[in-house]
Amino acid sequence: MITLQKDTPKFTHPELIEQLIKVGYTRVEMALEHGDISVRGSIIDVFGYTHSHPTRIDYFGDIIDRLNSFDPDTQRSLTPLARITFHPKPCDNKPEFYSRQQGHCTTDIISTFQPGDVIVHENFGVGYFRGLTRLSYRDREDECVQIDYAGTDKLYVPLDQLNRLHPYSGPGETPPKVNRLHGSTWKTIKKNASKTAKNIAEEVYLLHQLRQKKQGFAFAEDTENQINMESDFQYPLTPDQHHAVETIKAHMERPQPMDILLCGDVGFGKTEVLLRTLFKALENLKQVAVLVPTTLLCAQHYKVISSRLEQYGYIVGELSRFKDKADQKKVVNKLKRQQMDVVIGTHRLLSSDITFKDLGLLIIDEEQRFGVSHKERIKQKYPNVDIITVSATPIPRTLYMSLTGARPCIQINTPPPGRRPIKTVVGIAQDEIIKAAVTQELARGGQVYYLYNSVKTITQKLKSLQQLLPQYRFEIAHGQLSENELQRIMVQFYNQEIDVLLCSTIIENGMDISNVNTIIIEKADRLGVSQIHQLRGRVGRSNRQGYAYLLYDEHRPLSEISQRRLQKIKEYTALGSGYQLAKSDLEMRGAGQLFGREQSGHVAAVGFTLYCKLLEKSLNQIQNKPNSDTKQLPLNPRHITISDDYIPNPRERMALYIKLIDLKSVEDLTQLELEITDRYGGLNQRMKDVVQYVKKQLSGYK
Repeated sequence: MITLQKDTPKFTHPELIEQLIKVGYTRVEMALEHGDISVRGSIIDVFGYTHSHPTRIDYFGDIIDRLNSFDPDTQRSLTPLARITFHPKPCDNKPEFYSRQQGHCTTDIISTFQPGDVIVHENFGVGYFRGLTRLSYRDREDECVQIDYAGTDKLYVPLDQLNRLHPYSGPGETPPKVNRLHGSTWKTIKKNASKTAKNIAEEVYLLHQLRQKKQGFAFAEDTENQINMESDFQYPLTPDQHHAVETIKAHMERPQPMDILLCGDVGFGKTEVLLRTLFKALENLKQVAVLVPTTLLCAQHYKVISSRLEQYGYIVGELSRFKDKADQKKVVNKLKRQQMDVVIGTHRLLSSDITFKDLGLLIIDEEQRFGVSHKERIKQKYPNVDIITVSATPIPRTLYMSLTGARPCIQINTPPPGRRPIKTVVGIAQDEIIKAAVTQELARGGQVYYLYNSVKTITQKLKSLQQLLPQYRFEIAHGQLSENELQRIMVQFYNQEIDVLLCSTIIENGMDISNVNTIIIEKADRLGVSQIHQLRGRVGRSNRQGYAYLLYDEHRPLSEISQRRLQKIKEYTALGSGYQLAKSDLEMRGAGQLFGREQSGHVAAVGFTLYCKLLEKSLNQIQNKPNSDTKQLPLNPRHITISDDYIPNPRERMALYIKLIDLKSVEDLTQLELEITDRYGGLNQRMKDVVQYVKKQLSGYK
């Protein structure tokens, strides 16, 4: 063990680095994972193997002048410490867990651009990012970004033009065509893309305006029952939940039909938000329909909603394939006569025989499981009804609509108190890892999901798992079982009569079982990013630590797409990452599904990010709104170049350059200076000059 104390010269700066490496720590550029050491001048960042947060150690000579914990995602200091003990690397041969990855850090910390990435310059087109480089000019060196184009063409981008660079992502797996630096080709490509974006923007805006002109129902203010019902909830709402509830209620009280996207990560309390808005509709004597993708989720919602509404006399019904024909007919008749207030149903709700006497609110839960035709069908049937679409990972089309401002999007980003990030391991499927994972979970009284998405060979898999772990109780669950059999198995699992549930992706939108806190996903490389995120969200829903094992076959080489997919999961393992995953998935899945064939060619030519910027620009013009990048702080690139002996990592320097050109006030600069000092130590002379120059520019900036 290595124990350090503030103001005590036990180890010199180099001695501490040497001792930490001896006991199993690894020197890296940025301390983000357990076992990392990062050295920047007098500062040593260490992420202890047994610590929840990394530690920042700042030396003044041979004395520890500053000792504090810091947040690995923001790299900002947290709590001052008097002393700290670092334990050696554990020798238990357990698989490596990923709780955070560099990719999760945004341009606030480290640039997302890496050498070799395809990049788009707004004025010059598609090329390859080669990183920061220094060019000599008279008596000094200035830093700039190098982009390689077709042939031997190179472009050196000044630091004040970094906001014109965009990462490239487009449809399909074919690499984009790299432009020549000179000529009129890029101007023509961009002009055509802008024209198409303008046409889409006009269409989107027109649809939005048409809906706004329709006459909807203006719900009244909250009743006494509403206040009592909300006070029944045993937990305080998170700030984001409270904001979501108030925002949706405000929209419901307007006379225009509401169409809102509610996006909250798995287990972040979306159901409670829906319950409160649903109750508001009922208090206004309206009926409510909740559309869900699976019978299991239907049953769970029915149980939760009916228990909360029971004392208020509202009647809740359920429509799914678990119900026989006679029961379904009773529900249908009650809806027609408004003898039923709330119905929770699967695709059965979309049938032609379903008629509501006075539907006021439609909730579409887990919308990524429904096709566009399904959702459009019910919107056409009830054009004046308020709609809430809910998802942890909204599908690209819906996300795109909210990003472009055509549809309000409310995000729930804060986890409930006590919720922990799910520890995730990505690796080869091996018996030792599987055995250790199952044994560890069951030893603490928990249960396990083992996801095996091949019904044809799932019985053989069951036999091999029973041979590997004969002391535990297994059962199989998949969509080809009869309704009664599947329901029986899920009830047994819920009642803890089964230890390990070997299942298909049917659990993706299934029952919330707080005792299940380990999931093993075999052949994870064959699943989509959002799907893996959703499946992983089945565990860690209590205050117990959740574990997810994403395994792949060592005999089946990973494709480039599969590698990127698993890397994205590593990058977004922190809580609240569902929305970011959806944005990432939106780019990875390409533009064909978003814009159709006519537009996808333009997206491929300019990249998804730039195309969205062109789209946003067109929408702003239509709505007479200013563009976000019309005003930028005028900075001379030669006066903001940072020395690499102060910040050696070029990706960190790049991130700081982006922050500098985005500054809006002297107060923002003061805050940034504090962050820089915290992470890199006292400013050297060059950095002081940069700060003074930017401060002078900001003083005259309006």
